Amino acid sequence: MMNIETIVDDKFKTQCFRELVEAPISALRGVSPDDARAMSKAFGVNTIGELADLRFVKWACAIKTLAEEETDTTEQKAKETLLDEAVEMTFPASDPISVDAGITRIEVPPEKVDAATDHQDAAKFAVNAKAAK
Repeated sequence: MMNIETIVDDKFKTQCFRELVEAPISALRGVSPDDARAMSKAFGVNTIGELADLRFVKWACAIKTLAEEETDTTEQKAKETLLDEAVEMTFPASDPISVDAGITRIEVPPEKVDAATDHQDAAKFAVNAKAAK
């Protein structure tokens, strides 16, 4: 539940919402009369209701709401996965034993690397594996 006293100035706290819609923008706590004049000059709004109906405010609210629900694209997810794997390969920050022991890099012998999943020098290991056969 919203406490109206926290969002409007004291002289407006007893007004109902229908009255507040017609109140000047400066009735909002933190909006000075100079701020209200600047909004009136810039956007042509003078009341709380007009401010709420301002298309720029509606657009901004819609963009923010949609951004909170937006999911990553396939490309963004792939980049994030590659980055996570690269960090894991070079610094095991999630492994407390390694961090405590002062290990800063995990070395994997080339013969243990799976060229199909390795992102570093995969082509080189694939050529070496074929040559060894």
